[in-house]
Amino acid sequence: MAALGAGCTAPAEKPASPTWNGPSEAASAPPFVEPAAYSYVLTRGCDPAAPVARYRATVRDGVVVTSERLDAAIRASPSDPPVDLGPIGGEDGEEIEVPALGQLLQIAETASEDGGAVTTTFDAKDGHPVTVVVDVEEPECFSVSEYRPG
Repeated sequence: MAALGAGCTAPAEKPASPTWNGPSEAASAPPFVEPAAYSYVLTRGCDPAAPVARYRATVRDGVVVTSERLDAAIRASPSDPPVDLGPIGGEDGEEIEVPALGQLLQIAETASEDGGAVTTTFDAKDGHPVTVVVDVEEPECFSVSEYRPG
């Protein structure tokens, strides 16, 4: 699985700071232990009112075995070829490789080690990531919902 890239083009004005809904008390969250099997919905985009894309993913043994786009892909024309901006770094609704949650946390850790600003929030009950914001040059925001272990 390829790493998260922050090379997508964002609007001319950078959002002041992304806001998120849901549990986010990192201090009280238990450490996340990725279960052998789970599903979740990944929302990509820093504007909760207008996300770039939403995906439903099923994960087994740390690998995404199925993922489906929940919203319509955005393209200028059906005859336009897709633009490859790398996995997880596409813009304007282009497809990404949906990571397992362990991989998403690993991507965030790598970005932080490389000097990027990273904000990660976790569910207070089971520690699964709820939001991940990686800002190397432009912010790249991900939120997790409908998380279901098993």
